[in-house]
Amino acid sequence: MRRIAIIGAGQAGLQLALGLQGAHYDVTLHAERTAQQVREGRVTSTQLMFGPALALERAAGLNLWDERAPVMGGLEMCHGDPAEAGRPVRFTATYDAEVRSVDQRLKLSAWLELFASRGGRVEYGSVAAEDAPAVVDRHDLTIVAAGRGALASLFGRDAARSVYDRPQRTLAAFYADGVMARGDEADGYLRVSGATRAGDAIALQALTVQGPCAILLLEAKPGGPYDCWADRPGSREGLRRAVELLREYAPWEYERFARAEPTDGGAALYGAITPVVRHAVGSLGGGRYVLGMADAVAVNDPLTGQGANNAARAADAYLGAILKHGERPFDERWMRATFEDYWEQARHVHAFTDLMVRQPLPDHVSRVVEAAYRHPEVAHRFANGYADPASCRDWLMDPERADAYVARFAGSR
Repeated sequence: MRRIAIIGAGQAGLQLALGLQGAHYDVTLHAERTAQQVREGRVTSTQLMFGPALALERAAGLNLWDERAPVMGGLEMCHGDPAEAGRPVRFTATYDAEVRSVDQRLKLSAWLELFASRGGRVEYGSVAAEDAPAVVDRHDLTIVAAGRGALASLFGRDAARSVYDRPQRTLAAFYADGVMARGDEADGYLRVSGATRAGDAIALQALTVQGPCAILLLEAKPGGPYDCWADRPGSREGLRRAVELLREYAPWEYERFARAEPTDGGAALYGAITPVVRHAVGSLGGGRYVLGMADAVAVNDPLTGQGANNAARAADAYLGAILKHGERPFDERWMRATFEDYWEQARHVHAFTDLMVRQPLPDHVSRVVEAAYRHPEVAHRFANGYADPASCRDWLMDPERADAYVARFAGSR
């Protein structure tokens, strides 16, 4: 039986561990926290997941919340700014497949317990750099699926694939109860409200530990009005401040969140993420190598909601590569080839996110969004591109083709 170590118990690490366990591999999972600590801790993500990634969970038998997690039926996108003349512009579009968000405190604690209940070996605590060689020596393959910690430095920045060298937004996210419905179809949608100077306010439906809730994510342009979280306030004060910002920069969303309360004491998350791609194979010396996965080697800005989807795709791709490899050695060459095979699809996700987070938006993307406000067909195609960014490579990510597509709607209403 082949022995595999996975360092990191997030979406990718646990999904891969459970998949390998089901295929009768001897898996050791290194987790920093116990299931109870995860469940009772602070929120870690907004973890929006689109249809294709949810299908991977379902195929693996890991869709444990289908009866409880709200389904977001579409996208509402609004843009308005009190400093600009004119009324806000808006479009709505339905999704072709389900979109959900399950609090990772709920999901990961349950998956961790499931792995252990099936006989999986879990070692709790951080893996120090000096301990890593011994882990590698005890296993046929060691995968690092943690984007932070002592082993993150093993994976150097890939300058050829990394567009940015600093965060493009600062982030604040809040899990909330008591969000009011306005009585339109967008109440159950993913909602994005943009303001030129401030950034984006993103509202989504989710399932947290206590039950259904809403999440408010502010993607702040550095130095703008939404960029006001240096003091890292607690959940209640942070949500109050965020709702007051909505009053000025997204008043239609303020109507929903005016009476919102945090779901719990750990319902706030702050940060700033540098989008980056790293070299996927880390050397420990002496012929020892580890393979990076998901956030350890490829990180997106959360603006496009791709993080958990990337993790699910990475786990699925690595699982397939491991099973296909059979009894052959997991050497450096195989590790590099495995990541490159995954990158063939992941590169489109990163290109899409890097494009959408750019400030100002490229002219051709702005023209597509402007067309979406006027033409439902454009809005539908744009909204569903988030589920599979690779589908955008032949139009949205190509200026000439994007303009040619928009030109088809010229003169029509």
